[in-house]
Amino acid sequence: MFCRYFCFFSLCLFLQTQRKCSLGRVSNLSGSDAASLPGFENLTMGYNKYLRPYFGGEPVQIAMSLDIASISSISESDMDYTATIYLRQRWTDPRLVFHGNKSFTLDARLVELLWVPDTYIVESKRSFLHDVTVGNRLIRLFSNGTILYALRITTTVACNMDLSKYPMDTQTCRLQLESWGYDENDVIFTWLRGNDSVHGIERLRLSQYTVERYYTLVSKSQQETGSYPRLILQFELRRNVLYFILETYVPSTLLVMLSWVSFWITLDSVPARTCIGVTTVLSMTTLMIGSRSSLSKTNCFIKAIDVYLGICFSFIFGALVEYAVAHYSSSQKCTDKTPQEGTANELTKEMEEVNITSILNSSITSYKQQISFTSVEISSDNINCSDLTMKTHEKIKCVLRNKMHRILSYFTIQNPSNVDHYSKLLFPLFFMLVNVFYWAYYLYF
Repeated sequence: MFCRYFCFFSLCLFLQTQRKCSLGRVSNLSGSDAASLPGFENLTMGYNKYLRPYFGGEPVQIAMSLDIASISSISESDMDYTATIYLRQRWTDPRLVFHGNKSFTLDARLVELLWVPDTYIVESKRSFLHDVTVGNRLIRLFSNGTILYALRITTTVACNMDLSKYPMDTQTCRLQLESWGYDENDVIFTWLRGNDSVHGIERLRLSQYTVERYYTLVSKSQQETGSYPRLILQFELRRNVLYFILETYVPSTLLVMLSWVSFWITLDSVPARTCIGVTTVLSMTTLMIGSRSSLSKTNCFIKAIDVYLGICFSFIFGALVEYAVAHYSSSQKCTDKTPQEGTANELTKEMEEVNITSILNSSITSYKQQISFTSVEISSDNINCSDLTMKTHEKIKCVLRNKMHRILSYFTIQNPSNVDHYSKLLFPLFFMLVNVFYWAYYLYF
């Protein structure tokens, strides 16, 4: 407190001494010339820094301008950004009017002896004023009582992000300035020159983003204690997707294509095809975990990159399942060989060795097994259910067996080697179609 009064007293004493010396040297000057010399007597006569200008009357007009020095980081996990700004505020205090047309830059420590607006940054998490080598503040006084008050501030501001289209997203962030205690009846906030009041943001070079556009707004904050003036700087940031294409999209696509190599390997090469399938599945799993590690705190979002990695994983897993199905069908085909696969000579010899009686007996036995109620086997041929000797419930069971046989025949693979043949065409075709829909949706919708 003693330092404040000492600085104030020293300033007044210095100004009065300068005025007396100037009047002594130029005593022959006219009254108008003498009036052009600065005089600050009103600083010591009835000035109260605790009362705003025009106290009890019209509100104070406060015009602001911003210079964006840098945006050092934009965090998706914390949903905020850190920026260094130069905030400049201008207002007129009729108690500080002096004669002349000059302006004076005062020591920044004298700001504690003047009334200044109680401006604060809305949604700020952390903020500080720079103080190297002295406090980075500026006070400039004009002859008409206008005061220019400039600050250098580094602040971390919250920015609500929608990451559903990450990394093809565009985020809209805000920097909002508002009066803390004075409502709209006491102060009025305005931008000094509209959109031209903001400088430096168009020259920013960010690692992952490009500034699409920015604009200024004038608004009000309606709260329980009153309506407070608010200035808003809103800017849109578009993420640069090229980095993610090279880091994630291209490797995952190549892994899908690598899984298709197994379609050109024969079904008998079990180690080779199994190795390719398992390796690509594990590699894709590692890539998915790595892509989500950078956004560990936002895993609740289903992002565009998660959708693409899920699609790639499905195709890779499908290629592995395709081999399992083809190999199983091939092994079943080998164990279910029929006598018709023998040579013509073998069939002739077998037919000669079997007599007519054994053929009739085997036929009757086979027929009885097919129409048996306790049998759970499904015959390879359809049974004639129109036999008049069959009862109603027997006919129903017969019809159900035929239907079951017909349904199962649709899922029976007659030639397992055709599975790989069709997969060579269908897997790439479906993958291309899915990619077309994926990129069209996330880029244009």
